[in-house]
Amino acid sequence: MNEALLRSLTPGVLAVLVRRGADFAAAEDAVQDALVEALRVWTADPPRDPKGWLVTVAWRKFLDATRADTARRRREDRVEEEPVPGPAPAVDDTLQLYFLCAHPSLTPASAVALTLRAVGGLTTRQIAQAYLVPEATMAQRISRAKRTVSGVRLDRPGDVATVLRVLYLVFNEGYSGDVDLAAEAIRLTRQLAARIDHPEVAGLLALMLLHHARRAARTASDGSLVPLAEQDRGRWDTASIAEGVRILQAALARDRLGEFQAQAAIAALHADAPTAEETDWPQIVEWYDELARLTDSPVVRLNRAVAVGEADGPRAGLAALAVLDASLPRHAAVAAYLHERDGDPATAARLYTEAARKAPDLAERDHLTRQAARLNARRDH
Repeated sequence: MNEALLRSLTPGVLAVLVRRGADFAAAEDAVQDALVEALRVWTADPPRDPKGWLVTVAWRKFLDATRADTARRRREDRVEEEPVPGPAPAVDDTLQLYFLCAHPSLTPASAVALTLRAVGGLTTRQIAQAYLVPEATMAQRISRAKRTVSGVRLDRPGDVATVLRVLYLVFNEGYSGDVDLAAEAIRLTRQLAARIDHPEVAGLLALMLLHHARRAARTASDGSLVPLAEQDRGRWDTASIAEGVRILQAALARDRLGEFQAQAAIAALHADAPTAEETDWPQIVEWYDELARLTDSPVVRLNRAVAVGEADGPRAGLAALAVLDASLPRHAAVAAYLHERDGDPATAARLYTEAARKAPDLAERDHLTRQAARLNARRDH
């Protein structure tokens, strides 16, 4: 088997699939599957037309994946339309299922995706949005994970870090998405904290409680989003805030900082401020620096740019934003906000409009559209 030949043919085969209309990520998956097939069936001598063979097999793999994706979407739609099930059984093994799906034979990313789909109840589309990847790519990832675990015994539970990641993503989808899963994620994280003495488990529980405490104030009576600075802090759940802060302080005292503890510290600083103007932004920037060191996440650096803009002025925030990829989700919205604070309403209005087009849900799209309309109306007068 001439693996060098296969590597040399790969770019050309990929280009053919893209020209035929395949999405680039899906085309990459199909070509990889075709290469695996070639390694399996080719003898010492390649076929007479190796490239033609690869194109034919890769295109067939792409069509099969597309048909499977369409069928999966239909199944998910039917599941979403089913009536709410009856009472849950007395024995709750949900958390155990989370650990079993986080199987050691899977990569952490694949384990999280599989658990979210199989146990968390999220659709492939929702999981793809959480991971910032195309839906077709996530469908392939989940399918591969299913194939990987199909032949192994699910008697070796996965690690805590993977389960925490799943619970965090389930909570985020429940907090801001179409399916209300936030309370379930908190319930399961409480169970996990009762079983495992781990500062990051405590950090995640604190983070969930602090975010959930603000939920009632996040939307107006008409369903529109209310930004943090404009929320009625009298509607925040002070009991949940106090519990979250208490849990966080105990976790931080153990001096084993992790990303969930750092995120919870940022949430606690917001919750501790009597008004938006009294928020301790310099300390929030310091926590974002810690979080960026722990995660190296572009989304963290995007949020840090907002904090820098509040702590050191909008020009500093725009400078922090300038080094980030403009294709990041909500990049345009952050830029719009900072430009407005910097006294450039024309640029801000344009960016708000751009951000609205890219918004992941209707509520956020409406909010950004209203922001653009507000600035345009002010300019007209």
